[in-house]
Amino acid sequence: MNAGAVLAQVAAVFVWLGMVLGISFLEAPLKFRAEGITVPLGLGIGRIVFRALNRVEAVLAAIAAVALAWGVPGPAALGLGAGAVAMLLVQLLVVRPSLNRRTAAVLAGESGPRSRAHLRYVALEVVKALCLAGCGAALVLERL
Repeated sequence: MNAGAVLAQVAAVFVWLGMVLGISFLEAPLKFRAEGITVPLGLGIGRIVFRALNRVEAVLAAIAAVALAWGVPGPAALGLGAGAVAMLLVQLLVVRPSLNRRTAAVLAGESGPRSRAHLRYVALEVVKALCLAGCGAALVLERL
């Protein structure tokens, strides 16, 4: 296999994983623990950060998909990479619209029951991170 394809595959997958871990599992929960951060302020920041993250994720997913198609990886890497892309699509097309509506309502001063959409997003994020880690590991192990 072409060394450039392997490098592109591994880089795209692990950069994507690093961004998900850094933002979703580190920045997002910690911002609400910072002194002076209110829920509306945290939600406003989160909306901006996750919009940017999701755009970068879409680019990395496209790069990973092209690199995976170009490099013809094994079935494990291909399946796990497809799983990560599927999780991102569900997050963007199914869960994010609900989260965006809830955030807009809270920022407008409305109160109400907590949304379960956040829990669905987190569950998808965990699965996506596991898929990315598995895909990256499979890509590396295929080369040994």
